Amino acid sequence: MDKHVGFAAVQPKNGTITIPAQLRRRFGLDRPGAQVEIIDRDGEIVLIPHVAVPAEQAWFWTKDWQEREREADADLAARRSTTFDTSEDLLAHLEQIDSDSVSR
Repeated sequence: MDKHVGFAAVQPKNGTITIPAQLRRRFGLDRPGAQVEIIDRDGEIVLIPHVAVPAEQAWFWTKDWQEREREADADLAARRSTTFDTSEDLLAHLEQIDSDSVSR
């Protein structure tokens, strides 16, 4: 849903645009390292907010990992999962899988 927030002046010398404070806060653009992706969409300028990810967490946002996250979400939604009451039950299950694969 579109919501008109107002207008922003463009500084002609360097092209700087100031995003209103309430929008910066709402979209996390007031955090260190925040960025805005700029898209030219059929004559409109679209700004998409992005917040920097710490380097040690970047692996989670790779294309491959996100695909596996979507697959896991689909499995959970389709109830293709197993739950365990204790960690010992989980370990016993994993040991059984391991012994089944060795005996094949």
